[in-house]
Amino acid sequence: MGFILIYVTYPNIKEANKAVQHLLKKRLIACANIFPIKATSCWTGKIVECNEIISIFKTKKENWEKVKSEIKKIHPYKIPCIMKINVESNKEYADWIKSETK
Repeated sequence: MGFILIYVTYPNIKEANKAVQHLLKKRLIACANIFPIKATSCWTGKIVECNEIISIFKTKKENWEKVKSEIKKIHPYKIPCIMKINVESNKEYADWIKSETK
């Protein structure tokens, strides 16, 4: 059984934690990793550097659309970064993700 990682960036730890709690309470994810990054991008014709927080959500493949929809509802960015990464893991870990999510 494969599952997915959903990579999402946030402007700060408060917003990232809000999303993690929201998705865990709905049992749409089994867990999340959160860490700070420095982001550089081209935004409205200018090169912009900023600090951001990355969240990596772990869930079943079939939860992709639900998780993406929930993130869009509460995300503070006009255009949030929400990316799906298909992954495989050891059976025990995949089984745990399956047991922890709806």
